Amino acid sequence: MKFDSLIENKNLKELIQEYPYIKDFFKTYSLPLDSNLDTNFDEYFKNLSYRFIEDIGTDKKEMTENFISFMQQMEKIKKDNKFMIHDITIIGGKDKINNSENVELTLKKGDIVCLVGPTGSGKSRLLADIEWLAQGDTVTKRHILINKTIPPKSWKFSIEDKIVAQLSQNMNFVMDISVEDFIRIHAESRMTQNIDEKIKAIIKNANDLSGEPFDLKTPLTSLSGGQSRALMVTDTAYLSKSPIVLIDEIENAGIDKQKALKLLVKKDKIVLIATHDPVMALMGNKRIVLKNGGIYKIIETSEKEKENLKKLEYFDKQLKSYRETLRSGKMLEKINL
Repeated sequence: MKFDSLIENKNLKELIQEYPYIKDFFKTYSLPLDSNLDTNFDEYFKNLSYRFIEDIGTDKKEMTENFISFMQQMEKIKKDNKFMIHDITIIGGKDKINNSENVELTLKKGDIVCLVGPTGSGKSRLLADIEWLAQGDTVTKRHILINKTIPPKSWKFSIEDKIVAQLSQNMNFVMDISVEDFIRIHAESRMTQNIDEKIKAIIKNANDLSGEPFDLKTPLTSLSGGQSRALMVTDTAYLSKSPIVLIDEIENAGIDKQKALKLLVKKDKIVLIATHDPVMALMGNKRIVLKNGGIYKIIETSEKEKENLKKLEYFDKQLKSYRETLRSGKMLEKINL
């Protein structure tokens, strides 16, 4: 389909009626959609102020290319229904002191890989390289391959069905809408079936994770940090089609980390978790150890470690019960060791 001629010959109102997902492109760039809908994309861009264009850091040529790339990718998603991604490969670059990583690691669907290392060792940077589908264009000079090949540049700009979903420990909402409206908008943008059922499941599981309940009418902006992250975990679990899930220190998010992980980990996903938590670290198939901003070592989880995981889970459960005792205003006068 020739999208370049399509956006020349149809005005924005006609395009949005035919391709509703276009609204998400405009939202991503904070482009106003309350006027100029009777113009085509070229005329719309010309009507934007110079200061506005400067603020969003782009120009007409780049914006048009991204818009066409976005539409092409979205039509491919609709046709294929999902990304057929079998594996990702991390090809090492350089650490902070310019040492080569000498790594080529391929991860397949169903793999759970944990990233460990001290604060500042490069865990979040590795997650960012994967999210960006780095091609030597980041500070680490790493390369990320999809199905053993260089991914199309357009995948970096896919809004509707990004191949990577990332969950950070720091999440706060600024949209002035209710929880229900947020979930519904997201579900509709992904052309989800049985939306009302999904909304009920998302809110139920979010409350299971967060401890402090909230309902569908709760404003997004009034959610606590833990509630926000609980909502994003369940929203990602139920609505995201992304085959790669990146989780950054979810143990510090104020939610039930093991329940969250069980929701997110599915056989058709590749999951990478940056963590300082020994329970989370041993739940993976392997660990990537980072040091000085680079990949230092890759360790397969041993059978002995899997046995020790059961002991750690017991202690973690005990610690959780003590935490709940204190939160409920009770005295913690007895500890079982």
